[in-house]
Amino acid sequence: MNRRKFIQNTSIASMGLASMPFSNLYANQDPSRKFKISLNPGIIGVKANFSQTLDYAIQYGYEAISPFTQEVMENYSAGLLNEILAKMKSHNISYDSINIPVEYRRDKIRFHDDFKKLRVFCEAMEKQGATRINTWIFSSHAELTYNENMKEHAYRLGECAKVMKDHGIMLGLEYLGTRPLVVGARYPFISTMKEGKELIGEIGQSNVGFVLDSFHWYCAADTLEDIRSLKPEDIIVVDINDARADFTRETQVDGKRELPMATGVIPIKEFMQGIVDIGYSGPVRTEPFNQALNDLENEEALRVNMEAIKKTLGTVGL
Repeated sequence: MNRRKFIQNTSIASMGLASMPFSNLYANQDPSRKFKISLNPGIIGVKANFSQTLDYAIQYGYEAISPFTQEVMENYSAGLLNEILAKMKSHNISYDSINIPVEYRRDKIRFHDDFKKLRVFCEAMEKQGATRINTWIFSSHAELTYNENMKEHAYRLGECAKVMKDHGIMLGLEYLGTRPLVVGARYPFISTMKEGKELIGEIGQSNVGFVLDSFHWYCAADTLEDIRSLKPEDIIVVDINDARADFTRETQVDGKRELPMATGVIPIKEFMQGIVDIGYSGPVRTEPFNQALNDLENEEALRVNMEAIKKTLGTVGL
């Protein structure tokens, strides 16, 4: 289930980043930085397949890419996969994460039908050398109470995590901190890091951690110390975004975001300092749900997105 079906995308006001000189794009990168700048093309409106995404990553300086596992399963021979893996290795490009291929939020029949296919998907990921799957936790429910929803999520995601662990894959869970989502249905559910820790604890699998998004971290009123309470392996993926200046923290809407550093609403320096302090070494990407960005041509979107990331890294001297 795609969050874009729940949340309407709207434009944002961050295109001023395009004025940054292109020649400065890769300047002054700190070689001690542990995490990877990642390209997930779809979430910035770039239309590209696996091979095209790799070429874009090489051209624009991204260091990790989405694994496109379903595409690989359907269209890639062993020889073709080996060719692209060799190309990734030669350019020191690793993998980002991919959405969970199991619809676990709906009825038992749908869950079990999808779950039956999970092992084959994970086997394909293992052949690719990809190790991260992500999902998001909807923060209210029309029928299930908090405890009922916790029990269902812990069981279903736990079963998925067991299969993933057999193939060396980690599962990242993203809590959604926006208040409108918490009150959007009758029973509130997980919307903060502390509650996310409770779910991860209930799942009880060592390969489960967070998708940590600066937007939801801000909306949940989580802090630098909350991030510092984590170990690097507790985070599977990091998303960096900014919030709209015309909303309060309590009225921010998930589908109305900015690229990082666009408004200064989110204290991104604190957020970045947290992931640096704990030694996080996985992928870092944007997820702006930004119509203005989506409307750009591929090359311009890739450039503007990278410039926003680089500007963000500069807040912590990277």
